[in-house]
Amino acid sequence: MKKTKIIATIWPSTNSEEKIIELYNAWINIIRFNFSHADYKWAKMTADLIKKLNLEWKTNLSLLLDTKWPEIRTWEVDKTISYNLGDIFKIYVEKEKQSWDNSLFCDYCFLIDDIKEWQNIVLDSWLLNTCVIWKTKDYVEVRAENACSIGSRRHINLPWVKLKLPWIIERDVVDINFALDNDFDFIAASFIRNKEWIQEIRKIFQERWNKHIKLISKIENSEAIENIDEIIELSDGIMVARGDLWIEVPIEKLSVYQREIVEKSKDKWKFVIVATHLLETMIENQFPTRAETSDVFNSVLQQPDCLMLSWETAIGKYPIESVKMMTKVINEAEKYVTYIHWDYSNYGLRESDIEKKLLIRSGIFIWEDLNAKALIVLTKTWILARLASFFRPKIDVYAFTKFESTVRVINSLFWVTPVFLPNRNSENFLETMEQAINYLVDKWFLKKWDRIIAINDLKRNWEDTSVMEIINV
Repeated sequence: MKKTKIIATIWPSTNSEEKIIELYNAWINIIRFNFSHADYKWAKMTADLIKKLNLEWKTNLSLLLDTKWPEIRTWEVDKTISYNLGDIFKIYVEKEKQSWDNSLFCDYCFLIDDIKEWQNIVLDSWLLNTCVIWKTKDYVEVRAENACSIGSRRHINLPWVKLKLPWIIERDVVDINFALDNDFDFIAASFIRNKEWIQEIRKIFQERWNKHIKLISKIENSEAIENIDEIIELSDGIMVARGDLWIEVPIEKLSVYQREIVEKSKDKWKFVIVATHLLETMIENQFPTRAETSDVFNSVLQQPDCLMLSWETAIGKYPIESVKMMTKVINEAEKYVTYIHWDYSNYGLRESDIEKKLLIRSGIFIWEDLNAKALIVLTKTWILARLASFFRPKIDVYAFTKFESTVRVINSLFWVTPVFLPNRNSENFLETMEQAINYLVDKWFLKKWDRIIAINDLKRNWEDTSVMEIINV
C-alpha cells in the first residue's frame, strides 16, 4: 500500500459513478474540483454523488475546491495574430485606445505602473515571451523574443513583478461559500502572495460552522516564493502549483523551489502537495514519458503528502490508466526512500500536543526494536494523525475517529489510513481500542499475536492524559 496520497481532478473524463469508483480503486484519496472551469450545478451534483458513494462504503474520498482567483488575460481578437522573432508591438490597458494592427489589450489596469523596461511579459504559458522596450501613459511597447500565434483570452504572466491585484474577488467569495455550504474538506486558494491574502479567507471561515475545512495555499508566483515562510505559517497545507510557478520563476530554479517548499512545509508540520504536469503526456497517450516517470519518482523521494493529477484525469483520454501509472511509480519509488523519522519543529504546538508528539516518536522507535505491526491512534480532530504522519514512519499508521469530517481531512496525510469508528466511546479507552483492533483483524491488517503500539488520551480527574500502550493482539 502506497504511503503518498493521490489527488485527482474530476471533469468530463471522470464525471460518472462508475469512473469515480474506478478512480478510487486505482488508489486516489481526494477529488479536486477546478473552479476555473466548473459550474455550481455540476459541482453540487458531483459532490453529492461522491458523498453518497462514501456513505455506501464504495469509496472513501475527500473533496477539494480549487479557486479561480484574480488573473490577467488578453482580450478578444478578431483573428489569431502571428508574431515573428523581433517584432515590435503594443500592449494597451484601455480598450478604447487600442489600435487594431498587431497590438493586444491587457485587462490588468496597473500594467504600465508595475512593469519596468527590460522586464518580461509572458503570454500563454511561455508560448510567447516578450521584453518591454518602452512605456507611455497608454501602452507598453514590447519585442517578441520568439515566433508565435496568439488568440483570444490568453493568460499573461509578469514574472517577478509585485502586482496590485485584489486579495479576493467576488467570484472567489462565492466559490468559498459554496465549498462551505456543501461540506467540502479543503479549499485550495490560487495565487496566494502573502499572509494578508490568507487572513482575508480566514475571515470567511470564521463565520461558518464547518470548522474542519482546511485551507491550502497554492504557491504559483515569485511573490509567494519571497513570502513563503509567512504563508506556510498561516496555512493548513501548501500546494507547489508548478503550472504557473514555472512561468514566474527561472525554469532551472523550479526544482530547487519545489524541494525547499516541501522541506519547509514538513518542518512546520503542514501537509504539502506537489501538483501539475506530472503525467501530462497521458492526456493524449496511454503511456508517459521517461522524464515524467522520473519526475514522479523524484517527487516521491522528497516525501510530500500528496501528488496531484490535473488535466490527466479531468479531460484526458486515459484517466484511470494515469492514476494506476502514478500508483505504480509511487510504490516503486517508496522502496528507495530513506525513512529516518526526521523530527520537525514544535511550531504552533501546545504543551499537550508536544507530549503526544514525544509519545509518537517514542512509539516509532519502540516499533523498530519490537517489530510491531502497526501504530494506532484514536483522535477526535486530526492532530494525533498529523503528528504521526510528519515523522514519515515506516510502520503502518491507522487513525480511528468517530467523526466523518476528521476521516476526510486525514485523507491528505502521508501514510495514515483513517478509519471511521462511529460507536467510539470517548470515555472508555479499552472498549474503543478493542473495536479498533477487531476492525483491523477483520480486514486482515492484523492477525493473532501481532504486536501493536496504541496512543490515546485517557480521562483522569476530568482531564486528558496522553498514554502509550504496547498491545499483543
